[in-house]
Amino acid sequence: MPLGIIALVVFALFLLAYRWYSRWLGRTLELDDQRVTPAHEHRDGGDFEPTPRFPLLAQHFSAISAAGPIVGPIVATLSFGWVPGLLWIVFGCIFIGAAHDFATLQASVRHGARSVAVLMREQVGKPAYLLFVTFIWLALLLVIINFTDVTARAFVRGSLDVGGESLVPGPAVASSSMLYLGLAVALGVAVTKARVAMKWAAPIAVALLFLLIGVGQALPFRLPMALEDPASLKAWYAIILAYCFLASVTPLPYLLQPRGFLGGLLLYTFLGVGAIGLLFGGHSTQAPAFVEAGPGSPLIFPFLFVTIACGACSGFHGLVCSGTTSKQIDRESHTRPVGYGAMLLEGVVAVIALSTVAMLAKDAIPRTAAGRADPNLVFALGIAEFGSTIGLPKGLGLQFGLLALATFIYDTLDVCTRLGRYLLQELAQSALKLRCPPLVATLVTLAIPAIILVGGIDYEQAWRIFGASNQLLAALSLLAVAVWRRSLKKSSAFAWIPAVFVLGLTLWALVVNATNAQNSDLMRILSWVLLGIGSLVAGLAIRKFFSLPVRE
Repeated sequence: MPLGIIALVVFALFLLAYRWYSRWLGRTLELDDQRVTPAHEHRDGGDFEPTPRFPLLAQHFSAISAAGPIVGPIVATLSFGWVPGLLWIVFGCIFIGAAHDFATLQASVRHGARSVAVLMREQVGKPAYLLFVTFIWLALLLVIINFTDVTARAFVRGSLDVGGESLVPGPAVASSSMLYLGLAVALGVAVTKARVAMKWAAPIAVALLFLLIGVGQALPFRLPMALEDPASLKAWYAIILAYCFLASVTPLPYLLQPRGFLGGLLLYTFLGVGAIGLLFGGHSTQAPAFVEAGPGSPLIFPFLFVTIACGACSGFHGLVCSGTTSKQIDRESHTRPVGYGAMLLEGVVAVIALSTVAMLAKDAIPRTAAGRADPNLVFALGIAEFGSTIGLPKGLGLQFGLLALATFIYDTLDVCTRLGRYLLQELAQSALKLRCPPLVATLVTLAIPAIILVGGIDYEQAWRIFGASNQLLAALSLLAVAVWRRSLKKSSAFAWIPAVFVLGLTLWALVVNATNAQNSDLMRILSWVLLGIGSLVAGLAIRKFFSLPVRE
């Protein structure tokens, strides 16, 4: 089936959903531009600052879009076929993911731009809050584990034939990636310390950003070990986690903000290349529409739904909505394009990622030395193919795809490590009345991923548990929104119906993971812990929901 036709149908459904369903949600949530938003009420020129809706939409989209809507759809398509994955991305995004983002953003705005965890405390109580914060912290650790693993595997990739050209993409993208981080620091220092105007610094940084792709190919960075040696992989784990530590304690203007600016440029370039390739590249589906489950294979229910987490529904988005974005909403009506609209754009990212594997025949799927499909290269090869539509050489397109994926992951690792530090400090203060210094909280947050990564993980096992925890976080956030709406005697079905659906799937997935003898002991224990904490929070929220009077 032509990918261009699929893309047109999906884009049309997303536009209709934004036109009709998000407008209905806006009326249900009673958006009111006469209310003073926290951005105005607490305006300080820093965290609280009214921002026009389209720049804020771009900023929010860059913050929520990372490797999740790329790796998940590729892994799911390889496991279940492209039709189930496409259906879940489209309808999950429209009715669950985008509704979750919109609702949590609006709830945060109505609660003084406070986090979804504080919303849980105010609506359900302190025990639920402490358990919820613990759950979020563990979920963030899983994000760090999975995305560190994905990045390290990209850096150790050996030789590959692309369009008749023999490339060694691992060292090249490692080099480009490190230069990219150095460029972000240089941009931050130039603007902050040297007082260079952004209008002069930005064009130079943009030119250097795209030059880095070619520099990486010319000056690949190799560790002393053999590329696909396990020792090389573990060395990269250590390097990436060290970066996470430095990034989480470095002032925002010197690394995270300029890196976010540069990463956003790559994100929108990738989005443009992918959309053009889909619509005008003349590609068709080659992968099977459905994959029959074999012995030991994950079942489509519930694992399709937790494998494609971020592309259809992501609890992490609620943390971004209620952590930074809600502090910049100028008018309540802007929560609709920013919250609902940005999630639809992430659905587009997921569809592009799914298409990169859907257009590959089974024998054309790149594999690791162990014979397993390599999601990094599937994505990068697909972007190279899409890029050839506009005349981009395939070798350069491959490097662009790998660098883009790595930069998206840096966005997530930066934020997750910093949030993990904040949450651990909050837990220590709230539960134990102890002050936990920032450096200690950061080290503890990264120590657990380091131990798990060095011990060795199966990325498919770890990804399914990450997806389940991420979507369970979304379900719990929606339950908090439902309790809030019920406390006001307002309609809450838009929140509790998807919450119950996602809650059932994620708890089911965690039970299967916890009882699966093929999973490692550590993954089974972690599944039990997440299952227990998530069930307790859900139980407290549901009990609170039914204790409130129904709408008059």
